[in-house]
Amino acid sequence: MPHPTDIHVGQKVREARIAHGMSQTQLGNALGVSFQQVQKYEKGSNRIGSSRLWDVCRIFNTPVSYFFEGLAGKQPADDPLSSRAIKLAREIDQLSNDDVKTHFLKLIRSYSKAS
Repeated sequence: MPHPTDIHVGQKVREARIAHGMSQTQLGNALGVSFQQVQKYEKGSNRIGSSRLWDVCRIFNTPVSYFFEGLAGKQPADDPLSSRAIKLAREIDQLSNDDVKTHFLKLIRSYSKAS
């Protein structure tokens, strides 16, 4: 049974990978491992060592702390973000106009409340 911390860090690796538009194969190539190994990291079934995590940080230009954000108080049953949600957030974040971003958020909230 994977440790909850390994699951959380794996989910954050998955979020970062998708947010950067990278496939598991591409990340594996950058890390020098197979895409199957990346899958195991993302599921938390294989623990990511500190040197490997450092490589992940370098690839995504992300601080190590990112992979532990939200860990305190997290319940093991918390669901990871879907790849669709990560992609949507990435697209919205790329908009330059903050008013347009706000309008998209309000639109999504209104649809969410209606369903």
